[in-house]
Amino acid sequence: MLEKHLSAYRFVNYRIVEITAIETAIESPDTQETVKIHLSRALELLSDRKNPDYRNSIKESISAIEAYAQLITNNSKATLGQALSILERKNDLHEALKRSFSNLYGYTSDTNGIRHALLDVPSLKQEDALFMLVTCSAFINYLKVKMNL
Repeated sequence: MLEKHLSAYRFVNYRIVEITAIETAIESPDTQETVKIHLSRALELLSDRKNPDYRNSIKESISAIEAYAQLITNNSKATLGQALSILERKNDLHEALKRSFSNLYGYTSDTNGIRHALLDVPSLKQEDALFMLVTCSAFINYLKVKMNL
């Protein structure tokens, strides 16, 4: 029931546990405003009980990573792929991790219309949007720590 209603808590091994990646990414004082706006909007679109917009929630989630990567590479024109390549070279971002997020970006940019004009109505579900929001939030939190080392 907690999962169905998008609660910030889950039962894990008979204990109630707070899901914190999203909250940490949005509420952290060192998160840039543009990143907060994208993540907050993704959460808002996902959690709208009357008319959830999973497509745009996914778009906002990946846009948050792109915005953060542009900020930390000081390249406001970089695509996510370009920014990840810079981070791989300069900040020891593992190649497999870089490829993973490049592939997620590719997933949002392909012809099913998540980030581009709709060619067909995408069959996205709550679990797709939630996966992207949690994953993108966690990656932003990871990059914050990694870039400060």
